[in-house]
Amino acid sequence: MTCRAGEEFDAERALAEVTGLLAAPVPATGPTAAEGDPDTGEWTATVGAGFRIVPLWEGRSLTGVYAPEWNEAVEAAEGHLAVLAGALGGHWGPHRPVRLHAALLRREAGAPVEPLYEALFAEDLYGDLVVWGPLAPGGRWVALTVGHSDGDAPLVLAALVSDRPVVEPEDGDGPL
Repeated sequence: MTCRAGEEFDAERALAEVTGLLAAPVPATGPTAAEGDPDTGEWTATVGAGFRIVPLWEGRSLTGVYAPEWNEAVEAAEGHLAVLAGALGGHWGPHRPVRLHAALLRREAGAPVEPLYEALFAEDLYGDLVVWGPLAPGGRWVALTVGHSDGDAPLVLAALVSDRPVVEPEDGDGPL
């Protein structure tokens, strides 16, 4: 669960949080660490060498939910992503998609993947990224994603900032 459990999606708040990520601190080096609320343990952020990932919205549990309600929940999450991407596109121009399938296949095969992608997967954020960058000032990259671990888990909309390019992992057998 994230610190956003039970909150309604608020596009203006999410937009402010994403744009605020451009100034958020990111460590230049070091291990990747997930941070949680000290009282509840709910996920609040993950930081690693050159990046920060934060949850923006968490849907309701999908336990016992089947089509068409499950499909409606997925459509709602993707709709939140589209609304936020549209607003950010108004500020930063068009985004580009970054598919994560190659990194996920490597991870599933036991091969190492780039720490940013490992951090996303550790939070069950398996969805492809919507990316802008490099953005001025500072040349940072910003991305959005929606993901969940399985059919029963809540969908989560998250954002990330990176001081390094966020590019699509190449297919192949070598490490990222």
